[in-house]
Amino acid sequence: MADIKVSEELAKKFATEKDRDTPYQRWVRNEGLEIISGHYVPNLRTVELKPWPRRGGAGVYINHDASRTSNDCYVCEIPPGKSLAPQRQLFEEMVLVLEGRGSTAVWNDGGSRITFEWKAGAMFAIPLNCRHQHFNGSGTAPIRYVAVTNGPAVMNLYDDANFVFNTAYDFPNRFAGEPDYFTPKSEPKGFLLPTNFVPDAVNLPLISARERGAGGGHIRFNMAKGSMSSHISQFPVGTYKKAHAHGPSAHVIILSGEGYSLMWPEGEEPRRYEWQVGSMIVPPNKWYHQHFNSGSVPARYLAFKHEVALIRNSQGVPTAWISRRTGGEQIDYADERPEIRSMFKDALARHGIAPRMDDAYQKELADLPPPKAA
Repeated sequence: MADIKVSEELAKKFATEKDRDTPYQRWVRNEGLEIISGHYVPNLRTVELKPWPRRGGAGVYINHDASRTSNDCYVCEIPPGKSLAPQRQLFEEMVLVLEGRGSTAVWNDGGSRITFEWKAGAMFAIPLNCRHQHFNGSGTAPIRYVAVTNGPAVMNLYDDANFVFNTAYDFPNRFAGEPDYFTPKSEPKGFLLPTNFVPDAVNLPLISARERGAGGGHIRFNMAKGSMSSHISQFPVGTYKKAHAHGPSAHVIILSGEGYSLMWPEGEEPRRYEWQVGSMIVPPNKWYHQHFNSGSVPARYLAFKHEVALIRNSQGVPTAWISRRTGGEQIDYADERPEIRSMFKDALARHGIAPRMDDAYQKELADLPPPKAA
């Protein structure tokens, strides 16, 4: 949706609400950290962090206005040979390890405890309200990870950090000390891989997703039985995905390759964001976005998101996967802006690569619904 302007008189009547700090924002400030308010971070591996005394590491929050009420993102670093302070929380958290190797211990009040090891590229989720602690396994190199949580909604609801972080209650339906809880699984059910730990998200086998166009791969997760979810998508050299739109909260983190994304609200011109391994893009609510692989290797990304990002039809299919011609939010190649293909061709030419989209264009035509009536 475009930014609709109203009169200054009407805007002043809502100014107090617009500028009011939320309990979540106050909590982040009390932690001594900053919130980067934006929907694009060039490189999570180099973004500047501040000391985080309570946790024993360094961190920064990254959270733009469009998703601040549903979920957030933070980057944390653990010094060599150190660990973060143990923590429990009444909100969910999903983690991607950006750099380093280490381990995590998870335990509940019932006495169940599991420890598992990980390295860069691993992803996992923290079971709700379980105590957990991250350890740096190297004595010489720091660890850096990125996490997405639904903490803002919980903090804003209760406005009581002591309650959120110090409530003694186990959720046995989420975690009951199962010995294989963090054992990698390899058998998907449809697109969904039922696992709580992926040791190598960069090289995890994917499932064909022709509905997204251009021979891409896809896999989805619902880790730790949470309300948040995630997915990994990949698309080949010389190709790009179809544009689509959905609700807020999707944090798109580049795992491999290089390229760019276009993002735009309905009725406005696309804005271009270049990316590489470690970049993050967070499409605002209902903005169309489209990802392009302009590099020499397959491009892969991970998206952490809240369920509010997904609007589904009666069959459970997200409308972002359904053609706009039939009422969905995905733009078919045949209906994309004319400049899309020339822009992509120019980007590939800088790497000496030719587009490989002709086959995708032709295959789409066979199943293309008729245009919607004006």
